[in-house]
Amino acid sequence: MTEEIIIAGFGGQGVLSMGMILCYSGIMENKEVSWMPSYGPEMRGGTANCIAIISDKKISSPIISKFDTVIALNQPSVDKFESAVKPGGLLIYESTNVINPPKREDIEIIGIAAADEAAKMENTKVLNMIMLGSFLKKKPIIEYKNIIEGLKKVLPERYHHLLPLNEKALQKGMELVELVTL
Repeated sequence: MTEEIIIAGFGGQGVLSMGMILCYSGIMENKEVSWMPSYGPEMRGGTANCIAIISDKKISSPIISKFDTVIALNQPSVDKFESAVKPGGLLIYESTNVINPPKREDIEIIGIAAADEAAKMENTKVLNMIMLGSFLKKKPIIEYKNIIEGLKKVLPERYHHLLPLNEKALQKGMELVELVTL
Protein backbone atom coordinates (compact mmCIF):
# COMPACT_ATOMS: atom_id res chain seq x y z
CA MET A 1 0.00 0.00 0.00
CA THR A 2 1.27 3.42 -0.97
CA GLU A 3 -0.89 6.53 -0.72
CA GLU A 4 0.38 9.77 -2.24
CA ILE A 5 -1.60 12.77 -1.01
CA ILE A 6 -1.46 16.51 -1.47
CA ILE A 7 -3.35 18.72 0.95
CA ALA A 8 -3.80 22.33 -0.15
CA GLY A 9 -5.48 25.51 1.07
CA PHE A 10 -4.77 28.88 2.63
CA GLY A 11 -2.19 29.35 5.38
CA GLY A 12 -3.87 29.07 8.76
CA GLN A 13 -6.33 26.36 7.67
CA GLY A 14 -4.27 23.56 9.20
CA VAL A 15 -3.07 22.15 5.88
CA LEU A 16 0.44 21.36 7.10
CA SER A 17 -0.90 19.94 10.37
CA MET A 18 -3.11 17.48 8.50
CA GLY A 19 -0.10 16.11 6.65
CA MET A 20 1.96 15.95 9.84
CA ILE A 21 -0.80 14.05 11.65
CA LEU A 22 -0.96 11.51 8.82
CA CYS A 23 2.81 11.05 8.85
CA TYR A 24 3.22 10.78 12.64
CA SER A 25 0.37 8.27 12.66
CA GLY A 26 2.01 6.31 9.86
CA ILE A 27 5.25 6.14 11.84
CA MET A 28 3.31 4.62 14.75
CA GLU A 29 2.27 1.83 12.38
CA ASN A 30 5.87 1.29 11.20
CA LYS A 31 5.06 2.66 7.77
CA GLU A 32 7.44 4.66 5.62
CA VAL A 33 6.40 8.32 5.48
CA SER A 34 7.37 11.52 3.74
CA TRP A 35 6.06 15.00 4.54
CA MET A 36 7.01 17.92 2.33
CA PRO A 37 5.48 21.33 3.11
CA SER A 38 5.25 24.27 0.73
CA TYR A 39 3.96 27.70 1.65
CA GLY A 40 4.26 31.29 0.59
CA PRO A 41 6.00 33.95 2.66
CA GLU A 42 2.65 35.42 3.72
CA MET A 43 1.84 32.48 6.05
CA ARG A 44 -1.77 33.12 7.20
CA GLY A 45 -3.88 33.90 4.17
CA GLY A 46 -1.23 32.86 1.66
CA THR A 47 -1.28 29.54 -0.11
CA ALA A 48 -0.01 26.40 1.59
CA ASN A 49 0.20 22.75 0.64
CA CYS A 50 1.98 19.65 1.72
CA ILE A 51 2.68 16.31 0.17
CA ALA A 52 2.26 13.33 2.48
CA ILE A 53 3.25 9.86 1.36
CA ILE A 54 2.37 6.84 3.49
CA SER A 55 3.71 3.48 2.35
CA ASP A 56 4.45 -0.08 3.39
CA LYS A 57 7.66 0.03 1.34
CA LYS A 58 10.53 2.46 0.88
CA ILE A 59 9.60 5.81 -0.68
CA SER A 60 11.82 6.50 -3.65
CA SER A 61 11.20 10.25 -3.86
CA PRO A 62 9.10 12.79 -1.97
CA ILE A 63 8.85 14.92 -5.11
CA ILE A 64 5.84 13.85 -7.15
CA SER A 65 3.41 15.59 -9.46
CA LYS A 66 0.50 13.10 -9.62
CA PHE A 67 -1.43 12.05 -6.53
CA ASP A 68 -3.77 9.28 -5.40
CA THR A 69 -5.68 11.86 -3.37
CA VAL A 70 -6.05 15.63 -3.37
CA ILE A 71 -7.64 17.32 -0.36
CA ALA A 72 -8.45 20.90 -1.37
CA LEU A 73 -9.68 23.45 1.14
CA ASN A 74 -10.29 26.37 -1.24
CA GLN A 75 -11.00 27.30 -4.86
CA PRO A 76 -7.39 28.06 -5.86
CA SER A 77 -6.36 24.60 -4.63
CA VAL A 78 -9.12 22.87 -6.61
CA ASP A 79 -8.12 24.86 -9.69
CA LYS A 80 -4.44 24.07 -9.28
CA PHE A 81 -4.54 20.41 -8.24
CA GLU A 82 -7.65 18.89 -9.90
CA SER A 83 -5.53 17.87 -12.88
CA ALA A 84 -2.89 16.34 -10.56
CA VAL A 85 -5.17 13.51 -9.39
CA LYS A 86 -4.25 10.18 -10.97
CA PRO A 87 -7.07 8.63 -13.04
CA GLY A 88 -9.21 6.59 -10.64
CA GLY A 89 -8.00 8.76 -7.74
CA LEU A 90 -9.89 10.83 -5.18
CA LEU A 91 -10.45 14.57 -4.83
CA ILE A 92 -12.10 15.71 -1.59
CA TYR A 93 -12.84 19.42 -1.49
CA GLU A 94 -14.33 21.85 1.01
CA SER A 95 -17.59 22.64 -0.78
CA THR A 96 -18.54 25.76 1.21
CA ASN A 97 -15.51 27.67 -0.11
CA VAL A 98 -15.55 26.35 -3.67
CA ILE A 99 -17.73 28.12 -6.24
CA ASN A 100 -16.62 26.08 -9.28
CA PRO A 101 -16.51 22.43 -8.23
CA PRO A 102 -14.18 19.97 -9.96
CA LYS A 103 -15.50 18.45 -13.18
CA ARG A 104 -13.30 15.46 -14.05
CA GLU A 105 -15.14 12.24 -14.76
CA ASP A 106 -12.23 9.81 -14.36
CA ILE A 107 -11.81 10.40 -10.61
CA GLU A 108 -14.03 10.26 -7.53
CA ILE A 109 -15.02 13.75 -6.38
CA ILE A 110 -16.50 14.43 -2.95
CA GLY A 111 -17.57 17.83 -1.65
CA ILE A 112 -17.70 18.22 2.14
CA ALA A 113 -19.27 21.31 3.73
CA ALA A 114 -16.63 21.32 6.47
CA ALA A 115 -16.73 25.10 7.06
CA ASP A 116 -20.45 24.94 7.81
CA GLU A 117 -19.95 22.02 10.19
CA ALA A 118 -17.00 23.71 11.90
CA ALA A 119 -19.17 26.80 12.45
CA LYS A 120 -21.87 24.58 14.01
CA MET A 121 -19.18 23.20 16.32
CA GLU A 122 -18.35 26.82 17.23
CA ASN A 123 -14.69 26.52 16.25
CA THR A 124 -13.74 27.18 12.63
CA LYS A 125 -10.23 25.81 13.23
CA VAL A 126 -11.55 22.22 13.23
CA LEU A 127 -12.37 22.44 9.50
CA ASN A 128 -9.14 20.56 8.76
CA MET A 129 -10.05 17.71 11.14
CA ILE A 130 -13.47 17.37 9.51
CA MET A 131 -11.76 17.05 6.12
CA LEU A 132 -9.20 14.60 7.51
CA GLY A 133 -11.99 12.47 8.99
CA SER A 134 -13.73 12.40 5.60
CA PHE A 135 -10.54 11.27 3.89
CA LEU A 136 -9.84 8.56 6.48
CA LYS A 137 -13.36 7.17 6.21
CA LYS A 138 -12.98 6.95 2.44
CA LYS A 139 -9.41 5.62 2.58
CA PRO A 140 -8.67 4.05 5.97
CA ILE A 141 -4.91 3.90 5.42
CA ILE A 142 -4.17 4.43 9.13
CA GLU A 143 -5.95 3.15 12.23
CA TYR A 144 -8.12 5.73 13.95
CA LYS A 145 -6.41 5.30 17.34
CA ASN A 146 -3.08 6.20 15.75
CA ILE A 147 -4.59 9.32 14.16
CA ILE A 148 -5.58 10.44 17.66
CA GLU A 149 -2.03 9.77 18.89
CA GLY A 150 -0.64 11.67 15.89
CA LEU A 151 -2.94 14.58 16.71
CA LYS A 152 -1.55 14.65 20.26
CA LYS A 153 1.99 14.91 18.84
CA VAL A 154 1.16 17.69 16.37
CA LEU A 155 -1.16 19.79 18.54
CA PRO A 156 0.91 21.93 20.94
CA GLU A 157 0.39 20.88 24.56
CA ARG A 158 -1.19 24.22 25.43
CA TYR A 159 -4.06 23.22 23.10
CA HIS A 160 -4.53 19.68 24.37
CA HIS A 161 -7.77 20.79 26.04
CA LEU A 162 -9.09 20.93 22.44
CA LEU A 163 -8.34 17.24 21.75
CA PRO A 164 -11.95 16.14 22.44
CA LEU A 165 -13.26 18.80 20.01
CA ASN A 166 -10.77 17.71 17.34
CA GLU A 167 -11.78 14.08 17.83
CA LYS A 168 -15.43 15.06 17.50
CA ALA A 169 -14.54 16.90 14.27
CA LEU A 170 -12.81 13.77 12.88
CA GLN A 171 -15.96 11.77 13.65
CA LYS A 172 -18.16 14.42 12.01
CA GLY A 173 -16.04 14.24 8.85
CA MET A 174 -16.46 10.47 8.79
CA GLU A 175 -20.23 10.86 9.08
CA LEU A 176 -20.40 13.54 6.39
CA VAL A 177 -18.51 11.53 3.79
CA GLU A 178 -20.95 8.64 4.31
CA LEU A 179 -23.91 10.98 3.73
CA VAL A 180 -22.57 12.49 0.51
CA THR A 181 -21.49 9.16 -0.99
CA LEU A 182 -24.76 7.30 -0.43
